[in-house]
Amino acid sequence: MKKLAFYIVDVFAEKKYAGNQLAVFRNAEPLSGEEMQQLAREMNFSETTFILRDKAGDNGFDVRIFTPEEEVPFAGHPTMGTAHVIRNEILASKTGAIILNLKVGQIPVTFAPDGNSWMKQIAPVFGKPHDAPTMAAILGLPVAAIDARFPVQEVSTGLPFFIVPLKTLASLQAAKINKDKYFAFIKESWAKGILVFCPQAHEAGNDISVRVFVEYFGVPEDPATGSGNGCLAGYLVTHRYFGRDTIDIRSEQGYEIGRPSLLHLKAEAVGGRIDIAVGGRSIIVARGEFAS
Repeated sequence: MKKLAFYIVDVFAEKKYAGNQLAVFRNAEPLSGEEMQQLAREMNFSETTFILRDKAGDNGFDVRIFTPEEEVPFAGHPTMGTAHVIRNEILASKTGAIILNLKVGQIPVTFAPDGNSWMKQIAPVFGKPHDAPTMAAILGLPVAAIDARFPVQEVSTGLPFFIVPLKTLASLQAAKINKDKYFAFIKESWAKGILVFCPQAHEAGNDISVRVFVEYFGVPEDPATGSGNGCLAGYLVTHRYFGRDTIDIRSEQGYEIGRPSLLHLKAEAVGGRIDIAVGGRSIIVARGEFAS
């Protein structure tokens, strides 16, 4: 029986045992999609990734991403954490950039001298706005908790999310998904995840607080969501949330579930498009072997 090397990585973490946990398997090409799904369910993290081969092809490394419930075309913290493993465990070099070949396309990750890595996301696509009362009921919040100056809107940079602007940190902390209303609402919708945010933070120096609910993918609440924060970055620029069409901010997430995370968001509207980059740190906390 073939043994698979794997790693556990804390992504968007400033220290060990924070951020979002990720399992990364190497040389996984012999596995079927069903076997990958079984392993992802066994690990039971928000996502598990599979590097198909230790050698690059088509200018990048082929990678598949699975939640406990299904394969997804793109996700942020798996992209960042997998690139960290490739750089430090497979290449064992200080290369400045790595490209991952994902279902959504090629995603480049670059590495900065300060220890942060940066993921350039594809241009955001905006869906239709939704009414605040419906979303408030799903979140168990009064309608007044939602900031009516900005829309509740679906946005995707490879994986769509509902973006919901809240007024206060207290409202963000109080949000609790009504599962029956949630599943009824997303049944016919493009997005399945819900990202709520507010312009207040737990930690001094951070600009916004975020929570992400993705029960559809088997994850009641995600500690750090690079894909969702990328959607949020595009939303903030498009709607000029901070009064400008460029941002360079610190987004915190995961505090409500004991996994504090920090994501750096950069976005800029340039010539009719929006450029988005999401950054943060990754830390390998375990190495091992799995019997396939």
